[in-house]
Amino acid sequence: MNHGIVPASPSHLSDVCSKFCHLYQEFWCFWLESHFSSFHRPLDERKLKTLWCNKSSNISFSKHVDVPLADADLRNVFSLLTQCFCFFFLLFRDLSENQIKGIPRKAFRGIIDVKNLQLDNNQISCIEDGAFRALRDLEILTLNNNNITRIPVTSFNHMPKIRTLRLHSNFLHCDCHLAWLSDWLRQRRTIGQFTFCLAPVGLRGFLVAEVQKKDFVCSGPQSEPPSCSASSVSCPSACTCSNNVVDCRGRGLTEIPANLPEDIWEIRLEQNLIKIIPPGAFTQYKKLKRIVLYGNKITEIPQGLFDDLVSLQLLLLNANKINCLRVNTFQGLHNLKLLSLYDNKLQTISKGLFAPLRSIQTLHLAQNPFVCDCHLKWLADYLQDNPIETSGARCSNPRRLANKRISQIKSKKFRCSGMCFIPGSNPDYRSKFTGKCFMDLVCPEKCRCEGTVVDCSNQKLTRLPTHLPEYTTDLRLNDNDISVLEAVGLFKKLPNLRKINLSNNKIKEIREGAFDGAAGVQELILTENQLESVHGRMFRGLTGLKTLMLRSNSISCINNDTFAGLSSVRLLSLYDNHISTITPGAFSTLVSLSTINLLANSFNCNCHLAWLGKWLRKKRIVSGNPRCLKPFFLKDIPIQDVDVQDFTCDGNDESSCLLSPPCPAQCTCVDSVVRCSNKGLRTLPKGIPKDVTELILSYNRLRCIPVHAFTGLRSLRVLTLHGNDISSVPEGSFNDLVSLSHLALGTNPLHCDCHLRWLSEWVKAGYKEPGIARCRGPEAMADRLLLTTPTHHFQCTEPVDLSVVSKCNPCLSSPCKNNGTCSSDPVELFQCTCPFGFKGRDCSVPINSCIQNPCQNGGTCHLTEANKDGFSCSCPLGYEGERCEINPDDCEDNDCENNSTCVDGINNYVCLCPPNYTDNVSEGDKGGELCDEVINHCVPELNPCQHESKCVPLDKGTRCECLPGYSGKQCEVDDDDCVGHKCRHGAACVDAVNGYTCVCPQGFSGLFCETPPPMVLLQTSPCDNYECQHGAQCVVAQHEPVCRCLAGFAGQRCEKLITVNFVGKDSYVELPPAKIRPQANISLQVATDKDNGILLYKGDNDPLALELYQGHVRLIYDTLSSPPTTVYSVETINDGQFHSVELVMLNQTLNLVVDKGAPKSLGKLQKQSSVSLNTPLYIGGIPTSTGLSSLRQGADKTPNGFHGCIHDVRINNELQDFKDLPQQSLGVLPGCKSCNICKHGICRSLEKTSVICECHPGWTGPLCDQEIGDPCLNHKCLHGKCTAAGAAYTCKCMEGYTGLYCDKKNNSSSPCRTLKCSHGQCKVSEHGEPYCECDPGYSGELCDRESLCQGDIIREVVRKQQGYTSCATASKVPRLECRGGCGGGHCCVPLRSKRRKYFFQCLDGSTFTEELERHVECGCSKCS
Repeated sequence: MNHGIVPASPSHLSDVCSKFCHLYQEFWCFWLESHFSSFHRPLDERKLKTLWCNKSSNISFSKHVDVPLADADLRNVFSLLTQCFCFFFLLFRDLSENQIKGIPRKAFRGIIDVKNLQLDNNQISCIEDGAFRALRDLEILTLNNNNITRIPVTSFNHMPKIRTLRLHSNFLHCDCHLAWLSDWLRQRRTIGQFTFCLAPVGLRGFLVAEVQKKDFVCSGPQSEPPSCSASSVSCPSACTCSNNVVDCRGRGLTEIPANLPEDIWEIRLEQNLIKIIPPGAFTQYKKLKRIVLYGNKITEIPQGLFDDLVSLQLLLLNANKINCLRVNTFQGLHNLKLLSLYDNKLQTISKGLFAPLRSIQTLHLAQNPFVCDCHLKWLADYLQDNPIETSGARCSNPRRLANKRISQIKSKKFRCSGMCFIPGSNPDYRSKFTGKCFMDLVCPEKCRCEGTVVDCSNQKLTRLPTHLPEYTTDLRLNDNDISVLEAVGLFKKLPNLRKINLSNNKIKEIREGAFDGAAGVQELILTENQLESVHGRMFRGLTGLKTLMLRSNSISCINNDTFAGLSSVRLLSLYDNHISTITPGAFSTLVSLSTINLLANSFNCNCHLAWLGKWLRKKRIVSGNPRCLKPFFLKDIPIQDVDVQDFTCDGNDESSCLLSPPCPAQCTCVDSVVRCSNKGLRTLPKGIPKDVTELILSYNRLRCIPVHAFTGLRSLRVLTLHGNDISSVPEGSFNDLVSLSHLALGTNPLHCDCHLRWLSEWVKAGYKEPGIARCRGPEAMADRLLLTTPTHHFQCTEPVDLSVVSKCNPCLSSPCKNNGTCSSDPVELFQCTCPFGFKGRDCSVPINSCIQNPCQNGGTCHLTEANKDGFSCSCPLGYEGERCEINPDDCEDNDCENNSTCVDGINNYVCLCPPNYTDNVSEGDKGGELCDEVINHCVPELNPCQHESKCVPLDKGTRCECLPGYSGKQCEVDDDDCVGHKCRHGAACVDAVNGYTCVCPQGFSGLFCETPPPMVLLQTSPCDNYECQHGAQCVVAQHEPVCRCLAGFAGQRCEKLITVNFVGKDSYVELPPAKIRPQANISLQVATDKDNGILLYKGDNDPLALELYQGHVRLIYDTLSSPPTTVYSVETINDGQFHSVELVMLNQTLNLVVDKGAPKSLGKLQKQSSVSLNTPLYIGGIPTSTGLSSLRQGADKTPNGFHGCIHDVRINNELQDFKDLPQQSLGVLPGCKSCNICKHGICRSLEKTSVICECHPGWTGPLCDQEIGDPCLNHKCLHGKCTAAGAAYTCKCMEGYTGLYCDKKNNSSSPCRTLKCSHGQCKVSEHGEPYCECDPGYSGELCDRESLCQGDIIREVVRKQQGYTSCATASKVPRLECRGGCGGGHCCVPLRSKRRKYFFQCLDGSTFTEELERHVECGCSKCS
């Protein structure tokens, strides 16, 4: 069956396919011509190509149709013919020597009988997965000399008859994704014999079949092999594509060709007719290195055209008609080396245009009509600093600069007429280019533009500018007269804006939407304005804001919607406003907040501000410690230090925020919308604003709706109760909801009996429920819709289950535990009256579980209903467990070195070093830190041997060789030669070095006082029969016995104990019942470093307590019939030093005086204080078993225990003796271990319970409290000055005098004339002898020996400023000071340092750990 010939041209090739689809649906089509290398010959030399169709697999010439294809080109044959459904891809016997770039996955679909396919000498780089899957009968496949780098793993799996495969001369990349081909070829040794690897370099030239599987490796992730798309390798018909270059020059193109190969490096589009370039024209070609566009008619470069072309190195835009370039046109072209803008229409260029071009080497700007005014001054500076413009760019205007090279004009020549903006003297210059592009370059009138900073400050502006350059990042509008920020959409046009400064204006109002579009702004400064109120609508659009400055305004209230939407704010300043109240939850939306400044405000610390103290303690953010202004008794106390119970509204209910309706607890309110969803609510929230329009209560645990729950909500339009546990709604619940348009009741177990019939009628009447709510019961109504079920089906035919009825009458389910009595409540649904000993909503919580102090190791007990035991413990550092009973082993991860022993401590550990190891710490500290350094104990700084004995270093420690008269391991013992002395007649033996001396009584003489005077009567000492108590020493003073008391004792015989040390958690001292007059005084001295504790407690019907709270002294007086009265001291006393505390009771007033400061008064009491009753006074705590009434306090109840010293307790000026008191509790020790009781001296510990005072000059006595006379009174210095030296004095002689009393005239010349001190000053001794007093670092008789370079250990606390608070290390940090000299011009400097982590504690309660560098070795080195 023959058919006529159908001619076909390339333009009608798709039509040919269509015709063959209809005429020969069952025929295969073949190209007879097997070689197509003639496509580049002249038209008349090209051969005719014929298209044949045949059903069989053999090529038959009997039934054919000849199709002339004189202009065909097989580069596009695959992509074009894939549109033809009947033969998806033409089946060729030989397709070699063409320009085929890829083989699509469906190229051979339906072609199953081909046996020979030749694709050699093409440009194939992509073979899609499954491209050869249909060729099951294929025997020969040749792919030689192509660009193949990878072959999909299943490419040859469906060709069982393959016997010849040729893949040589390709670019195979032998990584892990090609390992399968090695195995496949080894199994078929006769095929693919010359298949070589080209990459990686280590496998180049290896046969794929001979590479071991372990050598096929990938450098990156191996999960997904690289894929390719044959469609991406197409080339436009008007262009030529080769070697990653697309050449479209001089083709008369009017637009940029689309769908170019994605991996191209260069595109040539010069000498065309292109006018417009669409945005994103080059976006997908990430590998582009060169773009050539010269000789077109381009007028504008769209925004973002060259974004992401990071590889671009050459860009030719010359010989076009470009009149404007945006400042970010070349953003991201960091590798561009040559840019040509030669011969365009540019009159000006915005500053910063070339800033992104970090690698630019050559720039062409000539043949542009540049107007050289003030806007182009930057270009002259740029070209002078970067001499890269090689085309000789020149000015066209103004006339005085015409034809002058821009790079050679001085900066001062670039001037604008009037203000520095585009001048109005050239109308054409402004009017011709007034489009969006040009406006981006125009600086607003009265403003200054430098780079991306637009400075409009101090210009008396009354409103925002109408236009700002799009490139603006920093907008300065400070120091103007702006009063209202209008919502004009200004910031929607500024995508790069990051900072707005509006400080020092007159802003009173910010309109809603003023900041719309400012999502990128990170800093907003509104300091020094007149804002009186702020709300969330003001800041709408500032979603990315990080810093908000509102200081020095007139803001009086901060509501919980003030900062809605500002979730990114980190720093907020409200300094110096008029804020007295902040509503709860005001800062809950500021989830990123790290610093807030609330100082210089007039906070009223009443009940409305109680939440803020807890919030500041919990968040531990930098706040500057804001303080109370009111009430008077809390004035100047930091808010976070005030106890919760002292935030009271009794007589002080003022609030600056009461004008706006409050938001219910656990809800968020924005305008008139109240959102309470997903809050776990069991009852409806209290205090719903009457003007609410939307109330969202979905997904809570609501079980019942009280009948009056929504009374008064006449503006409510939307009520959402979706996803609760509501079974019934009382009739009349929605009577007041006259504006309701939408009710959501879905996902509730509605019980649709007769009691809910009214609701069915109500929703049907107004279609307010959208048909989602379904019935759960009774059984006959299950799963029926509330909206569509007929009303008469709502029947009461069976008893209702108790679980349903009890939802609105919970007393039926007996919710009160521990025999509590249940009663219905219209708001809380039910209330329980609890029996004695229990409390809580259901009487399940025992009262005051903390009374037995269950927390161990100093833990703080907190009452809580969340815990089954009714309390929780806050453990001190170093302890953990439910009751702080566990001290974790800190030695599990220690850094002790050199086989030292780690000893676990509390939140730390100590390294016990072996001999000769330490860590450069102070002398005698064998423990060191990490035992990481060897030490020679015989060096002068650490020599343990005393009394000039010889130190001998040993492998483990040292040995001391003592001089005669000394003994002991370190020669520290002065041998008592008085043992077995021969002194007689009561003579006192005085030990000396290697001997002794007898001091004879009056009248006796002789070496051993053996010679008595005539008629001597032996006497006894007055101390012989005088007994001093408590270890005191008896001394004779003025012939009378006097007891020298140990620290903490007083009295004539030291019989009174006046100082006690409290070390136990339950320790206390009970004073006997005291009858105190109406006018009385109690004083005591306190030393402690703890924050909390009880100082004094009187328990009766009117408890009175003197407590330590957060370091302050707090006085509480409670009449039990009215709220407790409290006063705080401004002073803090927890610094470890002794402080005086005095309580004065005068008539009906109580006054507190700390450290003799101004008294703090409780004011006029309601009745006379009853301290005159016979009630005991407790010092330092109270007993836990007496059942005494406690002051009414909240959950932060101060712990009973006091740790520290109490000294000199006086009642009505009578010193109290602790010794004669009844048996005290454990943990009360006599004396004061803190060693701070010496008034004018330094305290030294002798034993566990005894101390001694070393007095300062001029003072004496056991506590250094007795002043001694001046020893220089009645001195005998004749020609000199008396200098006190302890209890004695010395004479400092005038020049020319000498002697003990400066009574001898020195007639000879000055002794210092003969003595030359090299590095020091000559001095004359008291005996008239000259000597040298050396400068630091020198020694020797003539100060001529320079001290060797050595280090002195100094331990001190390191202090740092962290934000608004001061921080210090918890322990002293050792550091090394290098002192001494070095020869040869060198200096004594640190040679080696170490870094250690140290724990810092801050005044605001926060803590952190930071590494500090400290020097550990000194030596000589070059001076820096």
